[in-house]
Amino acid sequence: MPIPEAKTHLVEIDTDKPVWDRFYTVAPLVLIGTTDADGSLDLAPKHMVTPLGWQNYFGFVCTPAHSTCSNVERTGVFTVSYPKPEQVLFSSLAASPRQTTGDKPILDYFDTISATVIDGEFIDQAYLYFECRHFKTVDGFGPNCLITGEIVAAYADAQFLRSREIDDQELVHDSPLFVYLAPGRFAEISRSNAFPFPAHMKK
Repeated sequence: MPIPEAKTHLVEIDTDKPVWDRFYTVAPLVLIGTTDADGSLDLAPKHMVTPLGWQNYFGFVCTPAHSTCSNVERTGVFTVSYPKPEQVLFSSLAASPRQTTGDKPILDYFDTISATVIDGEFIDQAYLYFECRHFKTVDGFGPNCLITGEIVAAYADAQFLRSREIDDQELVHDSPLFVYLAPGRFAEISRSNAFPFPAHMKK
């Protein structure tokens, strides 16, 4: 379909192949924690993550080729750690490939804390944590799947929690957020503005 003349600033993107490398999009970056069959910790960075509705459901995109997927299916649980901007190096190193033996020795250098409701671990010093029980996995997104879970416990660094005593802009300025600019870049958000919602808008 030709682009309308009034929209000549637009460039058509070929959808015969994935479009996601042609532009930048903003996403959170989290570390998904699971337990391998031998009992060792696996931490995997993911940016295709999202709340699922207004209740306590969370989802992330994975692939059955990764141990994260099989670990969740086997154990029925996973953890979510939201790293701070200064933890970008740890987030990157968590993506290191496994050795031929299946080991991921880089994880031995991570300081972790234990979950309390489920059997799992988080990266230490993150700003937000979820403990999740597996809800369902939806297959069929090409080679990928959507893994969903119910949040059964949540914790946050007190400096990142909203309150009536602190202006939202001041909160974001004093406690910047780490975001992933897919593909392959990251940023620190320390400024924000209130969104101009229409009057009486509801969820």
